[in-house]
Formats: sequence, C-alpha cells, structure tokens
Amino acid sequence: MTSDLLRVGKAAKRQETGSTTKDFHHPYTPYAIQEIFMSTVYQVLEEGKVGILESPTGTGKSLSLICGALTWLREHKGKEFEEDSAEPEWIIEQARARKRRDVIHHRKDMEARLSKIRAKEKAQRQQYLRGESAQKRRKPAPNQRGNPNEDEEQFVLDDYESDGENSNSRSGGAGVLSAATLELMGKLGMSVGASKEDDEEGDDEIKVFYCSRTHSQLSQFVNELRRVELPPSILPEEQQTSDDPEIEDLRHLTLGSRRNLCINPLVNKLSSVTAINERCLELQQPSITREHKCSFLPNKDNIPLVNEFRDHVLATIRDIEDMGALGKELGICPYYASRSTIKPAEIVTLPYPLLLQKSAREALKLNLTGHVVIIDEAHNLMDAIAGIEGVEVSLSQLKRARAQLGGYLQKFRNRLKGKNRVYVAQIVRVIDSLAAYLESRLKLPKADGIVDEKELLSGKGVDQINFFKLINYLQKSKLARKVEGYALHASSPTLGRVTKLASAKPESTTPVLHHISSLLSALTHPSKEGRLFFSKSSTSLAADDDGAIMLRFLLLDPSSNFEEIVSSARAVILAGGTMSPMSDYTSYLFPYLPSSSITTLSCGHVIPKSNLVAWNLPSGPSGKSLEFEFTYKNRANEMMIEELGRAMLNICTVVPDGVVVFFPSYSYLETITSYWARAPNSGPGNSEKSIWQRLEAKKMLFREKKEGSVESVLEDYAKAIDTGKGGLLLSVVGGKMSEGINFSDRLGRCVVIVGLPFPNIMSAEWKAKIEYIESSTLTRLQASEDTKGLDEAEMTRRAKEQGQQFYENACMRAVNQSVGRAIRHREDYAAIVMIDKRFSNGRIKNKLPGWIREGLVPDAGEKTFGQLMGALTSFFRSKKNV
Repeated sequence: MTSDLLRVGKAAKRQETGSTTKDFHHPYTPYAIQEIFMSTVYQVLEEGKVGILESPTGTGKSLSLICGALTWLREHKGKEFEEDSAEPEWIIEQARARKRRDVIHHRKDMEARLSKIRAKEKAQRQQYLRGESAQKRRKPAPNQRGNPNEDEEQFVLDDYESDGENSNSRSGGAGVLSAATLELMGKLGMSVGASKEDDEEGDDEIKVFYCSRTHSQLSQFVNELRRVELPPSILPEEQQTSDDPEIEDLRHLTLGSRRNLCINPLVNKLSSVTAINERCLELQQPSITREHKCSFLPNKDNIPLVNEFRDHVLATIRDIEDMGALGKELGICPYYASRSTIKPAEIVTLPYPLLLQKSAREALKLNLTGHVVIIDEAHNLMDAIAGIEGVEVSLSQLKRARAQLGGYLQKFRNRLKGKNRVYVAQIVRVIDSLAAYLESRLKLPKADGIVDEKELLSGKGVDQINFFKLINYLQKSKLARKVEGYALHASSPTLGRVTKLASAKPESTTPVLHHISSLLSALTHPSKEGRLFFSKSSTSLAADDDGAIMLRFLLLDPSSNFEEIVSSARAVILAGGTMSPMSDYTSYLFPYLPSSSITTLSCGHVIPKSNLVAWNLPSGPSGKSLEFEFTYKNRANEMMIEELGRAMLNICTVVPDGVVVFFPSYSYLETITSYWARAPNSGPGNSEKSIWQRLEAKKMLFREKKEGSVESVLEDYAKAIDTGKGGLLLSVVGGKMSEGINFSDRLGRCVVIVGLPFPNIMSAEWKAKIEYIESSTLTRLQASEDTKGLDEAEMTRRAKEQGQQFYENACMRAVNQSVGRAIRHREDYAAIVMIDKRFSNGRIKNKLPGWIREGLVPDAGEKTFGQLMGALTSFFRSKKNV
C-alpha cells in the first residue's frame, strides 16, 4: 500500500528544491494538497491500481479529480503512439506518422463539425436575446396528444407457453433484480427488456466514467468540468514547439433518466417513474401499430437527427437539464439518442449505483473493459451495494398483493389458460406461505431473527414449486404491472368499487410482486454472503400491525458484486470527503487484491491550523466526578443528561452564531429534549427555568424530526443566524442533517458530537455481520502462507479483532460524516467538540480523518471543562476581526 507520509515528504522536498511539478492544467493555482491529490490520481491511473482517496470538503476535490484524471487521459492517448516494436526504426516512424495524421485528421473533422454546432447555438442565443422567434420544436403526432385507451383489455395476460423458463442466471431480467435495483432503475428511466439497438459504429475510446450519488451532485461536477482547459492528446507538428498550444474541448456525456429526459407528453406526465418506464416500453412493442408508437424514438429513418443530437452533446458540456432541452428542440428522444454518444465521449457522468449491478450496466450498454472508473462520495459504497442487492417485503405488502391477485383472478379467471393459470396459482401459494410465516413471528416477543427457509416455505405445495421457472414467468409475463394496474383501475371512484386494500396509497412505485420476485431470487441463490431475517418495528413488538413486520434479505459481503467492475476497468478510484477509516475497503471490498495494488491517501485540509480547534471532552462542569459515557445502559442517566445540558449552556455562551449538535439516535434526541424541557423541582411558586428555557435565552432552538422534510428547519435556522439571534440545531448522526448539508461559515461555528453512535450489536442483522466478518477472516488466515505458524487460538483472536474493528468503523464513519459538515472552504473556521470519554481511546481517535486528528488539542481528554471554555473563548475572540 502506498505510503502517504512518503508521498507528502517527496512533495514537500520538491517545493523546497524548487523542482517543477507536472502541469495538471488546474484553472487556479493549486494548493499543495491538491498537487498531491492530482499526482496520486495520475499515479493510480498510470499504474492501473485501485485508489482510495480522501480529501475534505472545501479542498477542491472535484477539480483535483478532473485535472488529475483528464491530464492522464490525454497524455495516455498521446503515449499510445510511442509503443515499442521489433520493426526497424524507419518503419516505426512511418507508422507513427501515418497514425498521427489519421488521428489529427479525424479530430479536425470532428472539431469542424462541432464548431458549426457551437456557432449555430451562439446564433440562436443571440436571436433569442434580440426577441426574435426561435426555431419551432417538433410536436408529437396527433394520435399522441390524447389519452390512451384505458379499457380492461390492457390488463389481460398474453398467452404464456414458453418452455425455456428454467434459466437460473442472475443477470437476466427484472424478475431476478432486487426491489431496490428495480426502484433505482425506474428512477433512472431504465428497464430490463428494452428494445435492442444496433451497436454504434466507431471505436470505443478509452474514457473516464465518473459516478456520484445524485444528479444534483453530478450537475455540480459538470460546472467544475466547464472550468478546465486541456491540450489535445496529439499536437500537430506546427504546434509542438508553440508557447501557446491549442486547447481541445472535452467531449462529455451525462446519462440520465426517462423522468428527466422523456419528451413524449403522453409518457412524461405519468405520476410514477416506473409507470413512465413501462409506458415507454409498451410504445415500442411490435404489437403496437406504427401510428401509436412513440414518434421521438430513434430509428433507421431519423438517423440524421440522432447524429445531430450526438454532435450537439459533444460540442458543449451539458448537464441533465440541457440534455432534455436539446432533445425537445431537435425532436428526438434524448434518453435513447444519448447512447450514440457513449463511444466518442471522453468522460461520462452518471449516478454511481448504475455501476453496481451487471444487469443495470447491460441495460445502458456500458462496457467498462480498459476504461477508468471514478466513484465520488464513495464513503457509503458498501452500504449502497448491500442496499441494491437487499430485499424487503412487509406483511402488509404481502396481504395487499394477495388481495390484488384475488381481485384480478375474480375478473379474469376465465381468460387465464395454460401456464398462466398454473403460475398465478403458484404465486398465490407462495404469498400465503410467506404471510403465514410472518404472522407466526408477530406472536414472538423478540424483535428480529434469522429465518429458517424450510419454515418460511412450509405452505401447502410450495416445496414442489420450481422458483427459477416462477421468477422467469414473473419477468416475462408482466404480471406484476398488470395486476397493480388493474387494482388501480378497479379502485377508480367512477367504477364504484373502492376497497380498503386496492385504494390504499402504494408504499412504493415498484409493484409489490416485483418485491416478492426479488425475494424469491434471493431464496433460489443461497449464499454464505447473504442472510434472510424477519424484523419488527420497536413500536409494535406485541401489536397486530401488518406493516410492522417484514422479511429482509441482507447482503453481507459486497466484494464479489464489485469485483467484476474492478477486474474489467483499467483502474478504479474511490474518492470522498470522509473515507476514514479505510481498513473496511481494503479488507472487505477488495480482499482479493494484494496491498501493492491499492493506493490510499488521506489529505489534510486547506485551512490554516489556526482555523480549527478540536476537543474530546470526557466530563462537564462538575469535573471528573461525573464522566460522560453515553453507552446504551447509561443513556437514561438523568444526572448525565443534566450535566450535558449545563455543558451546552456554557458552549452556547462563548460560541457565536450557529452550533450544530449530533446525537446517536432519534430516540435519544427525544429523551434528551424531554428531560431538558422539564422544569426542575416543579411545584407551586417555583420559578426556576428548565435547561431548554435557559438554552432558548442563549440561542434559538431547532431540532431535526425523523419524519418530514428538513428544508423549513434549515431555512428558519439560517434566518435566526442572519438576524444575529444565533441558533442551536439538534440533529442525529446518520440523519438528514449529517450528510449533504453545508454548515459553512456562521451556520456551523461549532459542531458537537454527543456519544458514539454504535449500531445495536444485539440485533440479528449485526450479529450476522460480525459472525460473517469473523468467519471470513478466519478462513483467510487459515489459507494464508504468512500465518502458517499461528495456532488456532491466535487465529480466532485475530478474527474476533477484525469483527470489533468492523463494528467500530461503522460507528466512526458515521461520526466522521457528521463532523465533516463544519469547515467547508479555506477561509472557514470552527470548533469541534466530541463529548464522551471514549473519544480519548486511541483506537477511536485513530479512526478520525487526519485533518481532525491534527486539530485535536493535545491531551484534551486530561484537561478540565474550564480549560475547554477558555480555549473556545480565546479561539473565537481571535476570529472577531476575521
């Protein structure tokens, strides 16, 4: 594994000696840590490694990724002409010269084409600014302006007589995808079973696939992309000695969803993303007459429009909104037309979950072989993989599916023939068996447990069902959508047949039968890497609440799912603002890679050291006689809660503007606020104020709620700070405020972490996770040549140590995300206070990001609360005139 200290030392030595560094074409003068970051990105791509890179928010991580990766890309393309050969030198030179001429000629042709596009777009903008009428957009055919014929015939199943249903491949269609994946693919406008397209002509140039979690994050990245100017990979001979070499524009593509890109008014007005997805595919079916097909779909007759769309996309760096507007202007579907742009693009941006399952990549026709994959905001990558592969089905969903099937059978029973009748009957038996199992679990006092699959499928005749065939049937017959569609149709008030189950608001945009199909897929592919659980909500352990109990399939090992990406791509970079602690990635995401194939880097912050003070606080104003230790058993300790309140009163006295406090859970936040709101020694004539009232006298109070949006809370919090009243915002680690929210400048002058948010290790899920980590670690130790001399007891001890590390890492990764909300740019400053004596533990401190460890006051855990208050007072007094 690459030594970070060695790399930083070399960088510092270069600066001391005045030696030049590589020009990464950064649009600004980069900071030293940005130089280190870009150099590391370049090195990882050049050597074809896996990189795990951490650079705090506010350090220009996105620009550093862009400049490091694209500088390498352009230089790598140029180096391809310098490949060694056994041929005579004059032949090699002639071949190189010919190849160079061809590439330059091809690039000039493309650039000429794109220049015309840019000139045309500029003229159109000027025309618009002069108030002249713009080019009319292509309108849909008249037959597409009205509503489709909504009669009951559309819900009838087609005859199903296929004998090829025995495939057990996991990379097939929707029937074997997880519910989470179907939901995601629906949101992104994707669907398995889309019409096949001819492969586009042309070479698939080496490119960078840049992935992040959301389109809003990708739009921010695209804005940064527009700032960068790079020379071409190959300069013409007349440019090679020029002091002002030409700039070649980047060829960029962003891949998006039907919800964002569909321009058919009949489709994009539908309420759910999966309805849009299904309707789009229906309009492409061979059985649909030509006049009823989507007129915007690319076909052999409108290839010139597709090519024009491709050239417009490549001519200008566009975000997802620009892509949709361009499709409307040209009258061609931007969702499908964008496929023609993948091969000539140099950088493709897309939401990163699309890479995490093979079937999703196949639907987009993404071939990662030899390309570069960069996953930003990768701190929750392993959870995302587990989420996509996971399945959840509640008892209420099962009952709703059963009711919908009952209504469907009542209506269409006489029209179900052959295998349709057989398979629908099998589905009913499976649902009954799953529902009966969950109902039996409701009577148990425990909240969760591992599922015995034999007991789960003990219903009459269920053990005789071939689940592979049944899943294949669910995939091909479209039963799920037809049953759900008919239930909604039958619940229409105009039909006068509204039932409780049929008219209930769907819990998800994915049909319930898709969730059941995903669960069956998990059952048909048993694996030591995954487990099936039942779980009940804590609010109704003894209640007869159908929505409170569910079946859950949990993927315990994400490495095998990600391995295909790593083995296909030339290099993979995981980047984020808080990737620490990194041992989970090396041990559990890449256990098959030698340490020499992985490069890690944890960058410092760009702020001066004087702009951060970090303090681990083991006790409050009462001193060492009452130490903070917010373990589960201590959380009801009223003396500790009151001491915390007194500590917060002191902190709010000396910290200006905004203070954000993160608690371990919503339930504990409720416990704290309830106690603080109580008047002490309440009784007649008592005028002493509660802690809550005393805090309100210091700052305006706000709190995060588990349900509902946080936008109004954040807006009111910001207003309180703008008006000079100051604000105290009470939030939850892992909640809505702990990720993606920017508490820069006055919004977050102090971040307080209360306790350590360890997951519930007594839950069946976490017991299974720890058990898997320990067993897989023990297996690796027993197979390793390096541990042949260890006895079984030592190996077992090391395995248990790994389980403990994994558990601690889950806690500290959540803490680090919350702490990272504070300092967001070079001029920002803030204090970080971690309240719990366990923060003094070396194991815990070492899992903090490097920039926070550097800002920790030495031996803070040994200092008094008064010394903390003195340090905070001095810190903020020194910033008054900043």
